[in-house]
Amino acid sequence: MRTKICGITSFEDAMIAIEAGADALGFVFYEKSPRFVTVAHAKSIIERLPPFVEKVALFVNVDADTINSTCREVGATLAQIHFEADEALYEKLLVSHIKVIRAKQASDIQNYSDEYRLIDAYCEAYGGAGKRINIEWFKGVDCSKIILAGGLNPDNVSSLKTYSFYGVDVSSGVESSHGIKNAEKVKEFIANAK
Repeated sequence: MRTKICGITSFEDAMIAIEAGADALGFVFYEKSPRFVTVAHAKSIIERLPPFVEKVALFVNVDADTINSTCREVGATLAQIHFEADEALYEKLLVSHIKVIRAKQASDIQNYSDEYRLIDAYCEAYGGAGKRINIEWFKGVDCSKIILAGGLNPDNVSSLKTYSFYGVDVSSGVESSHGIKNAEKVKEFIANAK
């Protein structure tokens, strides 16, 4: 499974994740998040990163112009859309993007089933709440285009291998505190996922 370490707030944490084998890093541009980074700070991290690492910019309730300009300025390679957006917004995006499904019930995981998508457990907050989705919902489902998030950690990620998810996304499950990654947890998470 491919791995994304989300909520990166420092160059040191970014390098810990990359050196442990992360495929992608997530940068949160949502001001209400404890993992929020400014455009300038994210840019200062991203411009120092080695090549061949996906740099994902996470957005909540913003317009296409904001997404396009932020991704361009910081050097993000993918936008992660964490809100219900209409097709008009997606049509205006000039950057590759992935939709996030905040699943309330089993049928929700079939939304956008022809696309790669990230599926997270529904909660009032947008991401990072550490709430785990009901894994039973994925039995018998083609998970090859699903990136699973929500409530994952080094102890439970290896149990997902039988579902053949495209990838997994973790934030709070590998932290010492909000926005501060724990190097050992990051290494263990990635090793167990792969």
